[in-house]
Amino acid sequence: MRVEAATAGFTAYRDHGRQRVFHHTEVDRAFAGRGLASGLVREALNDVRASGKRVVPVCPYVRKYLATHDEFADIADPVTPEVLRWLDGELKRQGH
Repeated sequence: MRVEAATAGFTAYRDHGRQRVFHHTEVDRAFAGRGLASGLVREALNDVRASGKRVVPVCPYVRKYLATHDEFADIADPVTPEVLRWLDGELKRQGH
Protein backbone atom coordinates (compact mmCIF):
# COMPACT_ATOMS: atom_id res chain seq x y z
CA MET A 1 0.00 0.00 0.00
CA ARG A 2 1.29 3.41 -0.92
CA VAL A 3 0.37 6.72 0.71
CA GLU A 4 1.72 10.00 -0.62
CA ALA A 5 4.28 8.13 -2.79
CA ALA A 6 5.62 6.24 0.25
CA THR A 7 5.23 2.57 1.00
CA ALA A 8 2.93 2.57 4.01
CA GLY A 9 2.37 -1.15 4.46
CA PHE A 10 1.77 -4.57 2.99
CA THR A 11 0.16 -7.91 3.60
CA ALA A 12 2.18 -10.97 2.60
CA TYR A 13 0.75 -14.22 1.31
CA ARG A 14 1.57 -17.36 -0.61
CA ASP A 15 -0.86 -19.19 -2.87
CA HIS A 16 -1.39 -22.87 -2.05
CA GLY A 17 -3.67 -24.35 -4.68
CA ARG A 18 -7.03 -22.65 -4.30
CA GLN A 19 -6.00 -21.09 -0.99
CA ARG A 20 -4.29 -17.76 -0.40
CA VAL A 21 -2.36 -18.12 2.85
CA PHE A 22 -1.80 -14.74 4.52
CA HIS A 23 1.19 -14.88 6.86
CA HIS A 24 2.15 -11.28 7.69
CA THR A 25 0.65 -7.79 7.65
CA GLU A 26 2.64 -4.67 8.45
CA VAL A 27 2.02 -0.91 8.42
CA ASP A 28 4.88 1.54 8.94
CA ARG A 29 4.67 3.33 12.30
CA ALA A 30 4.62 6.69 10.52
CA PHE A 31 1.18 5.72 9.17
CA ALA A 32 -0.21 4.05 12.30
CA GLY A 33 -3.64 4.96 13.62
CA ARG A 34 -5.18 5.81 10.24
CA GLY A 35 -7.03 2.52 9.73
CA LEU A 36 -4.71 1.60 6.88
CA ALA A 37 -4.17 -2.01 7.98
CA SER A 38 -7.91 -2.60 8.05
CA GLY A 39 -8.37 -1.09 4.59
CA LEU A 40 -5.41 -3.03 3.24
CA VAL A 41 -6.74 -6.35 4.51
CA ARG A 42 -10.28 -5.59 3.32
CA GLU A 43 -9.01 -4.91 -0.20
CA ALA A 44 -6.81 -8.02 -0.14
CA LEU A 45 -9.80 -10.14 0.90
CA ASN A 46 -11.95 -8.59 -1.83
CA ASP A 47 -9.20 -9.55 -4.28
CA VAL A 48 -9.22 -13.12 -2.93
CA ARG A 49 -12.98 -13.32 -3.44
CA ALA A 50 -12.71 -11.96 -7.01
CA SER A 51 -10.00 -14.50 -7.84
CA GLY A 52 -12.14 -17.43 -6.67
CA LYS A 53 -9.60 -18.43 -4.03
CA ARG A 54 -10.08 -19.01 -0.32
CA VAL A 55 -8.36 -17.30 2.62
CA VAL A 56 -6.23 -19.02 5.25
CA PRO A 57 -5.45 -16.46 8.01
CA VAL A 58 -2.09 -17.47 9.50
CA CYS A 59 -1.37 -13.75 10.07
CA PRO A 60 -2.81 -12.69 13.44
CA TYR A 61 -4.10 -9.40 12.03
CA VAL A 62 -5.96 -11.10 9.16
CA ARG A 63 -7.36 -13.68 11.62
CA LYS A 64 -8.58 -10.85 13.90
CA TYR A 65 -10.09 -8.99 10.95
CA LEU A 66 -12.00 -12.09 9.81
CA ALA A 67 -13.32 -12.62 13.34
CA THR A 68 -15.13 -9.28 13.18
CA HIS A 69 -16.09 -9.18 9.49
CA ASP A 70 -18.58 -11.95 8.79
CA GLU A 71 -18.92 -10.87 5.16
CA PHE A 72 -15.75 -12.88 4.45
CA ALA A 73 -16.69 -16.01 6.42
CA ASP A 74 -17.77 -17.80 3.25
CA ILE A 75 -14.24 -17.68 1.80
CA ALA A 76 -12.25 -18.42 4.99
CA ASP A 77 -10.59 -21.76 5.69
CA PRO A 78 -9.09 -22.78 9.03
CA VAL A 79 -5.36 -22.80 9.67
CA THR A 80 -4.33 -26.45 9.74
CA PRO A 81 -1.06 -28.17 10.66
CA GLU A 82 -0.68 -29.19 6.99
CA VAL A 83 -0.91 -25.56 5.84
CA LEU A 84 1.55 -24.45 8.53
CA ARG A 85 4.07 -27.12 7.46
CA TRP A 86 3.66 -26.13 3.82
CA LEU A 87 4.05 -22.41 4.62
CA ASP A 88 7.14 -23.04 6.75
CA GLY A 89 8.74 -24.88 3.83
CA GLU A 90 7.79 -22.13 1.39
CA LEU A 91 9.21 -19.38 3.58
CA LYS A 92 12.44 -21.31 4.19
CA ARG A 93 12.84 -21.82 0.44
CA GLN A 94 12.45 -18.07 -0.05
CA GLY A 95 15.01 -17.32 2.69
CA HIS A 96 12.57 -15.90 5.26
